[in-house]
Amino acid sequence: MAGSDFSALGDRILEGPRVRLEPLDWARHERGLAAALTGPENADIWSYMSIGPFEAAADFRPGFSASIAAAGLKPVAILDRASSAPLGMASFMRIAPAHRSAEVGFVAFSYDLQRTAHATEAIFLMIDHAMRDHGCRRFEWKCNAENTASRRAALRFGFTFEGVFRQHMIVKGKNRDTAWFSILDSDWPRLRERYNRWLHPENFDADGHQIKRLQNC
Repeated sequence: MAGSDFSALGDRILEGPRVRLEPLDWARHERGLAAALTGPENADIWSYMSIGPFEAAADFRPGFSASIAAAGLKPVAILDRASSAPLGMASFMRIAPAHRSAEVGFVAFSYDLQRTAHATEAIFLMIDHAMRDHGCRRFEWKCNAENTASRRAALRFGFTFEGVFRQHMIVKGKNRDTAWFSILDSDWPRLRERYNRWLHPENFDADGHQIKRLQNC
């Protein structure tokens, strides 16, 4: 809705059949997120991000909090709805009320969340919240151009590739070319229908495996 308070994007709980997205609350979420995202076994999750990896759970909150303050992030914890276990996190960022645009970033999915229906539902809830609740005109996804997994995910989620900004940043002492993707408000009705068909229980077999791919719905 164009008249809604765009600056309130990401301020409320979002729920689907599989996941519940809650605005980050360190008192409630820190222990579970640290268990899912820190330690040497989870170092690869942070390979292309400007922060991390976090060798110890105690490093996670201070390190991530600094980025929240510096980048104006609105992080959400992604919880399994059945167990309430934290599975990962993502952030609304670069929220521009004057232009009604925003970005999903700082996506940190645990290995239990990656490439699952839970992950797809989480991204769907974030886009739908921006588009339908706040009248977002443009929702962005950006990633290191070398991060092929993130680029594939953006396309699978329905984002349109717009090009590469060369030498866009220096991240962890290295050049970063940035691949840009977006979904526009005019794209969302068609994409939303596709998501709903894919997420429907009838699209999954008894073992939870998809019958049709998201791109084919």
